[in-house]
Amino acid sequence: MNIAGPVFPWRDGNRFRLLVDGPQFFPSMLEAIGKAEYWVDLEFYLVEDGRCAESMVDALIAAAGRGVRVRCLFDGFGSLKLGQARRERLTNANVALRLYNPLAINLRFRNLHRDHRKILLVDGCVGFVGGAGITDEFWNPDKPDEHWHEVMVQMEGPLLQDWKALFDAQWVYCRRRHIWQLPLPIKTPKLPVSPSGGPGMGRVAYSAARQHRDVLHNLLRHLHHAKQRIYLATPYFLPTGKVRRALIRAAHRGIEVRLLLTSQNTDNPPVRYAGQRFYPRLLRAGVRIHEYLPDFLHLKMVVVDDWMSVGSCNFDHWNLLWNLEANLETTDPPVIAAALATFERDFALSHEVTLEKWHARPLLSRIHQRLWGLLDRLLMSLFNQRQ
Repeated sequence: MNIAGPVFPWRDGNRFRLLVDGPQFFPSMLEAIGKAEYWVDLEFYLVEDGRCAESMVDALIAAAGRGVRVRCLFDGFGSLKLGQARRERLTNANVALRLYNPLAINLRFRNLHRDHRKILLVDGCVGFVGGAGITDEFWNPDKPDEHWHEVMVQMEGPLLQDWKALFDAQWVYCRRRHIWQLPLPIKTPKLPVSPSGGPGMGRVAYSAARQHRDVLHNLLRHLHHAKQRIYLATPYFLPTGKVRRALIRAAHRGIEVRLLLTSQNTDNPPVRYAGQRFYPRLLRAGVRIHEYLPDFLHLKMVVVDDWMSVGSCNFDHWNLLWNLEANLETTDPPVIAAALATFERDFALSHEVTLEKWHARPLLSRIHQRLWGLLDRLLMSLFNQRQ
């Protein structure tokens, strides 16, 4: 059977810590790099010049200066705003730097293939996974109170060997000329059954464009079997039809289904408008929709009963068509409790959309939703025909 990439197993004996927002997770990441003795592997989509990148580059160069092997895998598009000066500082310090799918005119639509993962691994002892970028929007040490809302999970334990295997494979594979030409699987990979709770349990779930959709398949499985609650947060709400139908059916079964989405505080208003076309059916089914008010909600996290998935995947049809993604799945009670507490805080800081409020929305909003929704449908139809 042809399957693109391995399916990772569940592993126990791990320790997880949910870190909420850049002022909490970036200092922890920098501390881990500062303690590195053997190697540091960094795979990130968004890397831009600024105080955050400066702090990270300084830490990586200092590690390399101690004799630590440092490898950085950045996306060719997401790192466009990382200046040549900082790139040269890294390479001059013997930091190995590779780019995933650098932009090229002759690639045309193939330029849309991106490495959207956010992973930091240190010495096989500690790792971080989530949805942050190395930009001042997520953490500026000079402005600690101004940041996008995001989470990273700090990990220790046997699961790190699978994260390293995922990174190592991509480190080698990104040097291929036609990186998108993976074989399509003949059959959907068989995923391991999630354990019924238990501390320290976790697994690596990932997506490799159309070739491997581990993240989506396991999400759907848990949505279909939900018994109590479904809490889902995403900044770009363009879910696949299967995800939308699973959410609606769960609400019809009496499951508590709540979505945490962006408000007008977003970096991409057209995507927000396009996704809002799905609101009416969801609301009529009993799904509760909350739009986060304080700042841009960038986190990608879902809790279904005693199972959780968190990482880089937005669970939307654009990501699943073009991107490499990576999520942590876990049934660890402490980290799930921390995630639920985060959800509850965020719901309290959000505007809840109701059908009454939806029908009373301004005319200009209705026009934007129709136009951007139509464009999204047309583009997806075009891209699917070209695959």
